[in-house]
Order: sequence, then C-alpha cells, then structure tokens
Amino acid sequence: MDLFDIIGPIMIGPSSSHTAGAARIGKIARMLLGGKPVKAEIGLWGSFQKTYRGHGTDRALIGGLLGMEVDDTRLRDSLAIAREEGLSATFYAARLRNAHPNTVVMRVQNTDGREIRLQAASTGGGEIEIQSLDGLETAISGHANTLVLTYRDTPGMVALIGGQVAASHLNIATMRVSRAAAGGEAIMTLELDGAADQALIDRLGALRDVDHVSYLAARGTGTTAGEA
Repeated sequence: MDLFDIIGPIMIGPSSSHTAGAARIGKIARMLLGGKPVKAEIGLWGSFQKTYRGHGTDRALIGGLLGMEVDDTRLRDSLAIAREEGLSATFYAARLRNAHPNTVVMRVQNTDGREIRLQAASTGGGEIEIQSLDGLETAISGHANTLVLTYRDTPGMVALIGGQVAASHLNIATMRVSRAAAGGEAIMTLELDGAADQALIDRLGALRDVDHVSYLAARGTGTTAGEA
C-alpha cells in the first residue's frame, strides 16, 4: 500500500469514483484505441447512470478520451472542447446484469476508422478495471506497464509474443489470454516488471496474425503501435 491508496488521487472533483475513475477509464480507452477519437457511444449503468451529470462523470469520461489526466482543470469544459476537436459523443442508459454499480460501456472510433468496444468499472478511490475489450474478457487496472495485443488465435502465438518480450530483457509479471473460439479473435494482456520501448511494440505489431498492439505505461502516458 502506498500513499495514493490511503488518501486517493489528486484530482478535479467531486468524486474519486465518479470523476477520477471515469477520467482514467476514458484515458485508457484512448490508449487502447490508438489515434484521435472522433466518435464515442457511451452507456452508463447503476450509480454512474443516476448521478453522472451532478458528479461530472460525462465530462470526466470525455476528458479522458481527449487525453486529459484526472487533475486537469480542463475536465470541467471537456464537452465543449470535444466539440471543438471533432469528437462526437452520445450517452445512453446501459442495460447490464450483475455489473458493478459504477460501470460504463463504450464504443469508440478513431480518425483511421479503428473501433473498440469495452466495458469498465470505477471501483473506488480512483481505481478502475477494464473488464472486457471487443467482447473478450480482460482485467486491466493501469497499475503496471501493460501490453495489450489483439490477434488471431493460431498455434504458437503465445510463444512468439513471449519470445519478443524476453528478447527485450523484460519479465512478464502476469499474463491473461482470452479468445472467442479456437482459431478466432483473441486478446492477450501482459503486465511487465519493466517498461517496454517502441522497438518492442513495433516488433510485436509486425508478428503474423497480430492485429493491434497497445502499450499502457503505469500511471502515465501510453504508446500505441498501429495496426499490423
């Protein structure tokens, strides 16, 4: 436990879960998407749905999608800034089952036409979890340096990816793999003990059957590789 865990984040209020957590979800969604977002359809569930205007959840999510941090004073004006920057966003009441009360579902598209769908929860104190990406289960907290790869589930892919990480002298702390079906779309999340460099991200993006690579730096800015 560190000081952040005890007192929570330095943030633009009023709520660590409804505002800071929402901003972090938006920021990670932007990094997973890669490129500038131009369209977002955002569904809110539970207390997010009931209090999002009063707690600024809508502004926080959009601010995160624009690349703002939780302590950025521009969060208050993010809806207007989004319109100026060409980001079209709509909000609606999501219908979910057995979901955390602070849950958001997002469909986001960038200037290149790439689209992602994710479900995430703000779990309190500014902490978040990305629970699914494009319909596949994952668990991304943003605490560790994290590589997220989408690829086709063909034999040897785990070894190929792991080999590239090892060649960069990085240790994998945790690995999570999820797939729609054998030979179908798959997602791999790797939490690393160290920081990945652009050379590793580029090598991973060039591997056969890899569609996209995202890199989320721990509590910092992320780097994304383009589609392979």
